[in-house]
Amino acid sequence: MSTATLLVAALLLDAVLGEPKWLWSRLPHPAVLMGKLVNALDQSLNRGDFRRLKGGLTAAILIVIALLLGWLLSLLGPVAEIICAAILIAQRSLVDHVGAVASGLRRSLADGQSAVAMIVSRDTGTMTGPQVARSAIESGAENFSDGVIAPAFWFLVAGLPGLLAYKMINTADSMIGYRNHRYEEFGKVSARTDDLLNLIPARLTGLLIAVISGQLRHCRAIVSDAKGHRSPNAGWPEAAMARALNLALSGPRSYDGQMREFPWVNGTANKAIGAHDIDACSARLWQVWGLVLTMTVALVLLF
Repeated sequence: MSTATLLVAALLLDAVLGEPKWLWSRLPHPAVLMGKLVNALDQSLNRGDFRRLKGGLTAAILIVIALLLGWLLSLLGPVAEIICAAILIAQRSLVDHVGAVASGLRRSLADGQSAVAMIVSRDTGTMTGPQVARSAIESGAENFSDGVIAPAFWFLVAGLPGLLAYKMINTADSMIGYRNHRYEEFGKVSARTDDLLNLIPARLTGLLIAVISGQLRHCRAIVSDAKGHRSPNAGWPEAAMARALNLALSGPRSYDGQMREFPWVNGTANKAIGAHDIDACSARLWQVWGLVLTMTVALVLLF
């Protein structure tokens, strides 16, 4: 069975089941296990001198373990590969979390703030309604790249070992890839490796969003905004989604009580964002997912 065929099955399985609570309330989620491994290496190696070297060793250990584990799991057969891939592709859970922000915002600002706090790391307690909605849409666009397109891409390129290696490094980046006193040196290799692994998927995500929303005519503006973004990769899906929905995204936001003046993406567009715009984002994510599924089926039929 081809990798593309396995991916089609995994995409459909994830879309139907998502993250079943009955299962993950009884078993540790693979992402949790990856996080525990990253934390163990952080606690044992992130000390003393040569922290960048130790961080590089950490990234190498994580990749080797992921590749070996992926290879071993692939020996169990196509059903095991489909299940593992479906668990590590996060389309259904992503849209559910983004949609929960819209539902919360419709009830009250406080409920919207609580819901968006589940998916973003910025300060949420003082957010206005438009800031809550904007945060949810930005998270949806960025995590669609990290949680759907990149895993699918690396699964197609390198099978289950490639998918697990990507998810391991992505987890490490989310935990130790910060530019602060503790992780500036130790987390640098993981952060740069994650940037490299997302280089193609992020741009592909932006292209897919632009295609499905008929925004290819704005490709120069999308590229310009993406290059001016604080992240080398997140700006691509974010800039494309901003134009797909005719919204202004990014802009100033607060972290740890400190306001940071990030540039706007599509800054002249609508800033009065609400729950209905979050719904539009969720719909767009499903449309792009459908395009990805169609393209993967085409690969199966052609090859």
